[in-house]
Amino acid sequence: MTKRPRVFITGGRRGIGRGIAYGFAEAGYDVVINDIVEDEAAAETLAGLRERGAGAAFVVGNIADLDKLPALAHEAFAAFGGLECLVNNAGISVKKRGDLLDVTPESYNELMDVNLRGPFFLTQEVARRMLAAPASEHPRSIVSLSSMNAFITAPERAEYCLSKTGVSVMTKLYALRLAESGIGVFEIRPGIIRTDMTAVVKERYDKLIGEGISPIRRWGEPRDIARVAVQLASGDFHFSTGDAFHVDGGMHIHRL
Repeated sequence: MTKRPRVFITGGRRGIGRGIAYGFAEAGYDVVINDIVEDEAAAETLAGLRERGAGAAFVVGNIADLDKLPALAHEAFAAFGGLECLVNNAGISVKKRGDLLDVTPESYNELMDVNLRGPFFLTQEVARRMLAAPASEHPRSIVSLSSMNAFITAPERAEYCLSKTGVSVMTKLYALRLAESGIGVFEIRPGIIRTDMTAVVKERYDKLIGEGISPIRRWGEPRDIARVAVQLASGDFHFSTGDAFHVDGGMHIHRL
């Protein structure tokens, strides 16, 4: 009997993470999601995954806690007997936007710990286990979410931009290391996506979208990210790795 492919998604209980989880479930994957708390939102996501025919499991953990990452990776692999895909989705934004000259070490460190340091070392843990596991009948991949701020600067949240730029380099580094083992490594750069994180600046983004900040004049939705993540994990991009895929309505296109 052919086993279903298995995916581990960090920050999967709501927002973009939930959208990605549902996308993988609909594509025939069993899904392990992770977040810092297992609450009503997590229960809703797990129920939604099972409604879509997926095996669903939840692993509690903070990816910024490096000492716990080996156990986190172990639980993710144990849930369904292995993994074909890791999606580094968990991330945070700045607590307060402000002057670049007022960025504190505390804020800088927090953004780096969650958005870059954690994903780097979690990917290390997962990659080691993938390499040690028997060959899978399904393609293997690692997909990391950065941001449009990996290439569009926003001085009022400098530490966020720096952390997401680091994810871009991280993707290329792991792509080089894992290419010979047939593990594709990719980056997704979301644009303005409708989530709890962007809800606090909804009026600002409504105005910018209306003025044409992106050629496709609408909010992005979590399902837009999910479609790309699932396709990247499918193995259809046989001769690609280390690439960044923009899901931003065309914001990345330079124009006069």
